[in-house]
Amino acid sequence: MKSARLTDAEIRALGWEALLEKLGPAGALRFAIQTERGHGDYSEARHAALGALSVDELVARARKSRGRSRQARRRPT
Repeated sequence: MKSARLTDAEIRALGWEALLEKLGPAGALRFAIQTERGHGDYSEARHAALGALSVDELVARARKSRGRSRQARRRPT
């Protein structure tokens, strides 16, 4: 079979079949997740979400958030 003659959809289908055969369903899915390209500009999105916070400010926020989630778990229902 000449891969140059296959459509992109056919290549993906055959590739998925090969992954399933060699890695099994769980391994094939792990591979697919690791090779996902994603989209957008991570740096731009991060800057929009976090602004110009310093590392110390980010750590302080994370610790504060972690403390709140621990308190919520300790509260009786």
